[in-house]
Amino acid sequence: MRVSGALWWLLPPLAGLLVALVCADLLILAYGGSPLEVYRLFLAGTWTSPYGIGQVLFKATPLILTGLSVAVALEAGLLNVGAEGQLALGAFAMGLVGTYLPPATPGPLAIACCLGAGFLGGAAAGALAGALKAWRGAHEVIVTIMLNFIILAKLSDVGKVFYLRESVHTPPIVPAAALGRASDLPLAGAAALRGSALNGALLVALGSALVLWWLLARTAPGFRLRAVGQGAPAAEAAGIPVGRQMILALGLAGGLSGLVGANAVLGYKHYYEEGFSGGIGFMGIAVALVGRSHPAGIVLAALLFGTLSQGGLAVNAVLPKEIVDVLEGVIILAVAAAAAVASGELRRVLATTGTGSNPQGNGP
Repeated sequence: MRVSGALWWLLPPLAGLLVALVCADLLILAYGGSPLEVYRLFLAGTWTSPYGIGQVLFKATPLILTGLSVAVALEAGLLNVGAEGQLALGAFAMGLVGTYLPPATPGPLAIACCLGAGFLGGAAAGALAGALKAWRGAHEVIVTIMLNFIILAKLSDVGKVFYLRESVHTPPIVPAAALGRASDLPLAGAAALRGSALNGALLVALGSALVLWWLLARTAPGFRLRAVGQGAPAAEAAGIPVGRQMILALGLAGGLSGLVGANAVLGYKHYYEEGFSGGIGFMGIAVALVGRSHPAGIVLAALLFGTLSQGGLAVNAVLPKEIVDVLEGVIILAVAAAAAVASGELRRVLATTGTGSNPQGNGP
């Protein structure tokens, strides 16, 4: 029986969800709770109320961007573990530009300047790691991890010059640079989202996913980047400058992380605040894994983790939120295991049906 490629692609995430549901039932029963009551509260706090939906989307927005950041590096055969530092540097640059723009700056121009500053700030951190990898052979995992500590420490020192007195955040951005709240839109039902922090940064995240898909799937630079990920020696033999692609990949990854500040700086608090990310950069690795490093899958994975985050708050009255954290880990492990099994099985099926490459070299 032939199995479609889409089914193989969906198998690991579906397997992870199934395993997580079974584990959730066992954990809830072990705690002495009722699974049906917990699920009722979970849905009531997430996808069955306008406020819950808004909060899920708000929490998914930065995860989409950090997931894309990890995914674009993976396409080039690199692992970006520096999203936490990259997003902090990008958000800081975004906050400073938004603060010191002339108040009379037109709204679209102010927003574009802030987004550009955020992207360039994160891209600078990513490109530095890429340059060290390309020119000195430094391992990108070690470099990006170390850059996280360096960037966060230096921002803490430099930020004191710009922070308001006795606070850990910059002055507010000019009103023209603010992204509107979804609840303020002149649309039917938008008022029901009042109280939710959902804002225009969601459009930035979705637009970034669409642009990244187009770049990787439909352009020559995207092809060269993917070629390096498939095999750097072969790509180099074909005339592709491998080092340049590494810098490009990690620079683009850093830029995507730098846009995370749009959600908090431009759309929610309207200033940069030290420590605002709360580990979102590292969660991007899980989002990219569960989403199979595909932009559409990353959006769905970000919605899943956003739902778990918001749902954990909704069920906190009857169940410790730590149980939801455990379920996130179960999903990640189950997806990773299922992906390994599915990938090996797919290769076996392709080999036995003659649709894949022949490892013996005896013909197609």
